[in-house]
Amino acid sequence: MNAEFIAMIEYLEKEKGIKRDVLIEAVQSALLSAAKKSVEAGRNLEVVMDPKTGSIQARAQLVVVEKVANKHDEIALSKAKVAKPDVKLGEEVWVDVTPRDLGRIGAQTARQAIMQRIRQAEKQMIYDEFRDRAGEIVSGIVRRFERQDVMIDLGKFEAVMPNRERVQTEDYAIGDRVRAYVVAVENTARGPEIILSRSHPNFVRRLFETEVAEIGDRTVEIKAIAREAGFRTKVAVFSANEKVDPVGACVGMKGARVKNIVRELNNEKVDIIRWSSDVKELVQEALKPAKLKSVTLNEAKKCVEVRVDNDQLSLAIGKRGQNARLTARLCGWEINIEEDMSAKKAFDDNVSGAAKQLMAGLGINEEVAQKLVGVGMNAIEVVADVSAQDIVDATGIDLADAEGIINKAKNATVASQ
Repeated sequence: MNAEFIAMIEYLEKEKGIKRDVLIEAVQSALLSAAKKSVEAGRNLEVVMDPKTGSIQARAQLVVVEKVANKHDEIALSKAKVAKPDVKLGEEVWVDVTPRDLGRIGAQTARQAIMQRIRQAEKQMIYDEFRDRAGEIVSGIVRRFERQDVMIDLGKFEAVMPNRERVQTEDYAIGDRVRAYVVAVENTARGPEIILSRSHPNFVRRLFETEVAEIGDRTVEIKAIAREAGFRTKVAVFSANEKVDPVGACVGMKGARVKNIVRELNNEKVDIIRWSSDVKELVQEALKPAKLKSVTLNEAKKCVEVRVDNDQLSLAIGKRGQNARLTARLCGWEINIEEDMSAKKAFDDNVSGAAKQLMAGLGINEEVAQKLVGVGMNAIEVVADVSAQDIVDATGIDLADAEGIINKAKNATVASQ
């Protein structure tokens, strides 16, 4: 058994990376549990294992007496003197009580206890190694699925990517190599658990820090990130160095840097914008390429009112409101995007004014006036130059009434000259 234990220790030390001292302590503790069932010592019992040879010694602490009444607690003076010639009555001595064979039950108990301690050591190693690695990117291989969670092999350890941290547009298969962001290392009742994510916004942040040297050396700073994983991400960047273009640094030569990031994100769209402490400027940058007519801030409600022309409305809002949502997260303000109605209002006012002018000058009702303006007859001078049939076609009135309108228009035009 000694040789088996030493071989097991050497294997576990090499393969699992568990320190030899921890393994020896686990073996000794396990053997003590097994020895207690075989030796039945009433007083202190300890098991000592030589880490080099694997030799095992079980020792019990017994009281030296003249006549033994309880063999589990006492030892005769004559026997005690064999081990320690100067021993005295009442003294406590350690006596070798190593059983020849721990027995089937003892060996099984030792094996189970050893494996339990090894599992505890492994869990502690996971926690010790990864507790300071939260926020980093790690690489691993997909090993299996537990419901919708993905179990990823990181080498010595296993991590989990919960369904909530997955990118729903991505499919994973056993054997796939994936990179992910370490969200947290949680010390649960079942032991340390490494939580990974590919949907976290900081996954994109770490990719930029790895790919863009200027971010790594803090020449360029990522001020804010808003992400809808699998679809689109907005990254706001800033540089205190006026000679450095933060957007250009992140994009790279011919877009090489951002292309590498987009490739890692499985072609997720990434918008890189220039950060500004001015909310208006930031909103304008974030909503590009949409052209904005006006941007108004409501400081009290922390709301931004954005007005755009009708043909820019869908572009500004984005598919299913995605562009507006990401801009709101990026800025930290509520974003309301509406069609700019000022041009339409101005047009309607012009139509209304022209109609009123025709009504007053030609003595026609509002309906006829509106119809005339609608076909471009928006002034008395224009009406005077058209034919009666043109007015009939536009308004549907009788020819005689149309001729009367034209006569009034001609008379009004002559009078004004």
